[in-house]
Amino acid sequence: MVALTWHGHSTVWIEDSGTRLLTDPLLRDRLAHLRRRRGPLPRLPGAPDAVLVSHLHADHLDFASLRRLPARTLLVVPAGAARLVRRVLGPAAGTCTELSPGEQITIGRVTVRAVPAHHHPGRGPWSRQQAPAIGYLIDGQARTWFAGDTGLFDEMADLGPVDLALIPVGGWGPTLGPGHLDPRAAAEAVRRAAAACAVPIHYGTFWPIGCDRIRPDRFLHPGDDFARHATAVAPGTRTVVLHPGQSVTVRQS
Repeated sequence: MVALTWHGHSTVWIEDSGTRLLTDPLLRDRLAHLRRRRGPLPRLPGAPDAVLVSHLHADHLDFASLRRLPARTLLVVPAGAARLVRRVLGPAAGTCTELSPGEQITIGRVTVRAVPAHHHPGRGPWSRQQAPAIGYLIDGQARTWFAGDTGLFDEMADLGPVDLALIPVGGWGPTLGPGHLDPRAAAEAVRRAAAACAVPIHYGTFWPIGCDRIRPDRFLHPGDDFARHATAVAPGTRTVVLHPGQSVTVRQS
């Protein structure tokens, strides 16, 4: 059984076998030109046992948010990212562990394994900092796939079957570039991974001011659009569409 709370964007609090994990924490209301447009400011129920960071982009590796966590918190990051994390956070970096696809670590009573993701490896368009993007498979009482941020790739079929997929279905602007999933492609992803249950994430939270009025279909609709596509292409997958701040408990299939 997995209990989770989606705090918007790619920030998910996961509890499995008494182990508490936090993915890609973005715990504030503003990031550069983006504003939190839906959902409350995250209030964590305590300190996570570990943070899982999928890639270097600022909306996934947010140093201001990491500074809000206890310094002892274990940070799991893609291979090549630890040097940047330690340089920026200093002593606040705590324990920082790098994983490449196929490598794993035991955290509490769960095993966390890095898996591939197809997404830009850089920190930003003008940054020299790079580390390959990854996702994570969390094995405890259930098997959970946190996809991070990714486009489709053939090896997704090798990840399954999974009990729960936390799958990105949108973004934070009116367009999506390469290395992302829209609702239709996300439905295909959960079909390939043979997910028993899927929760759409990475949409409908942060948005440039005004854009949610100009293109509400790109802001509000991706979760429901994903559920509709998943019903068609992955009828064996149960979809749970949450609003930021909502929680759900998922049992092993």
